[in-house]
Amino acid sequence: MFSYGLLNRAKSVTFSTITFAALIFIIYEDSIISNVSVQSARGISERLQSNVGEFKAIPLLSFQEVIEKADTISDQRPLKPPFSLTEEERIAWFKKTLPKFEIFKSDKLTQKFHSRVLDFFNHECEVQAFMTWISPARSFGTRESLAVESFFKVHPHGCLMILSRTLDSTNGYRLLKPILDRKFKVVAVTPDLSFLFKDTPAEAWFTEMKRGNKDPGEIPLAQNLSNLMRLTVLHKYGGVYLDTDFIVLKSFKALKNSIGAQSVNKESGNWTRLNNAVLVFDRNHPLLFRFIEEFAATFDGNKWGYNGPYLVSRVVQRFERKPGFNLTILPPMAFYPVDWNRIVGLFKMPENHAHSRWVNAKLRQLSGETYGVHLWNKQSKRIRIEEGSVMGRLISDHCIVCEDIYSS
Repeated sequence: MFSYGLLNRAKSVTFSTITFAALIFIIYEDSIISNVSVQSARGISERLQSNVGEFKAIPLLSFQEVIEKADTISDQRPLKPPFSLTEEERIAWFKKTLPKFEIFKSDKLTQKFHSRVLDFFNHECEVQAFMTWISPARSFGTRESLAVESFFKVHPHGCLMILSRTLDSTNGYRLLKPILDRKFKVVAVTPDLSFLFKDTPAEAWFTEMKRGNKDPGEIPLAQNLSNLMRLTVLHKYGGVYLDTDFIVLKSFKALKNSIGAQSVNKESGNWTRLNNAVLVFDRNHPLLFRFIEEFAATFDGNKWGYNGPYLVSRVVQRFERKPGFNLTILPPMAFYPVDWNRIVGLFKMPENHAHSRWVNAKLRQLSGETYGVHLWNKQSKRIRIEEGSVMGRLISDHCIVCEDIYSS
């Protein structure tokens, strides 16, 4: 008599074998890409293609399914403590959960960080720029890709490095490949946080955090690490930092030691808040050291923005008039022409003639003194870009691959 149990066991063994083979392929492929010189995108592509050929026997559908599962395993979501814990309970939770925080790990990739940075940036870069990405690779979507494209539309000879362990992988390479194929210079590199924070006030803070002796706060620590990473990478290397929800409209080449005001007092014209979504600084600028010092001394993971926009505002307020802190504070129109509570209006298509006139007027305004538009993804990420809207027309004019603009 035919045994259905035996058939089920056979199916299970077959699926496990395919799954195991696909996972081995992913790990093997990742190791190839991670160890290739970042200067040779062509070399990465050739080696990836040649090694893919060795595994043609793997069914494509099963491979895709396993990739999604592997992505779930390897791309850790930002760690966020359970709601309503006391400080002591949160520290205990953090100490227990620390091994899952991939970005804290040191390995062969982190050891190569500094040499990879030096190899990637050279005198041929018209603008040297950084982004950070601590979320899973699968979360790097169309809107983030459009932000990267806009950078190269304006700076075709620029160099952009994304500090990210999750994008420094096969899946990350696939996401960036459409831009690499067009010969633009972009790379994702696993950061070495110990090296970035070394010899700065953040070093002791990071040591205590890694030991589980500090309260990470209710806000995901990844968000605050990004706030710190952008300061330390500019401190060590200099250049431009951009958030991944910033659409570049005009060249940054003429900017030097600049930060943007998010809001100003209408009567006095003085700034009331700065923002850290865009930073332009020389290497070792003294204000960067003060920012890092403030982060380490006053860190509070329970208040949104406290270690980011509010931090740079506090420090600049103390030092902007002191000698040696040469700094340009740009008006809101430079980087934040539309505040977070009004950003949705830029995504809507015109509904009538008056609305169309407003869209055209806004586009003329942005073509003047605006270097780019911060999309405030926390508020706008679920809003679809509509055809004919301000954002739709801006991105259409500043994209390169230009795929899925109106589905993002």
